[in-house]
Amino acid sequence: MNPKYNETEIKLYAPDLAAVQHRLEAAGAQLTAPRVYERNVRYDNRERTLTPHGMVVRLREDTRVRLTYKDDGTVDNGVVSRFEAEVEVSDFAAMETILGKLGYTPYLIYEKYRTTYELNGTEIVLDEMPYGNFVEIEGDKDAIEQVMTVLELGSAKRYDGSYSTLFERIRKKRGLAFTDLTFAHFQGVTVSEADFEA
Repeated sequence: MNPKYNETEIKLYAPDLAAVQHRLEAAGAQLTAPRVYERNVRYDNRERTLTPHGMVVRLREDTRVRLTYKDDGTVDNGVVSRFEAEVEVSDFAAMETILGKLGYTPYLIYEKYRTTYELNGTEIVLDEMPYGNFVEIEGDKDAIEQVMTVLELGSAKRYDGSYSTLFERIRKKRGLAFTDLTFAHFQGVTVSEADFEA
């Protein structure tokens, strides 16, 4: 596989993102993208076969618009490696129309605020999700572990599931009726770390 299309990352639960940000800055991390609102639409085919097989077709809009495809991956101690290919597109609505013409329909809309840093050959993102705060570190496996140590995240809970997987767990445990992961839906909903467990 072309390494350009391989994503290796870890997702960590980090309620106190301000503390992580402080440690990033103290370690000399470079801010590569200031905090930005992100809207994501995840698609599935007519037969609804992509999601159960861990395949992702996603249209993301923040300061630009990107179409992403991901395969199901492998997991080693919480570090997920999988195929990922992404392309920038100029028009969200036009790409949405094309996907619809190809038989893809929205499966899930999810929102977040993301701040992006680089440190020691890794990309670190601070994600504010409607149900809690997380840190994702992407890079080579050894570099990921080193950066986790620098950021004092060695004991943070590791999740190999996607944000949508965690959302489904919360929905089932809490009996939530809504199907999109938005800040508006989570107004007044308190989520604990136990809610993320399978």
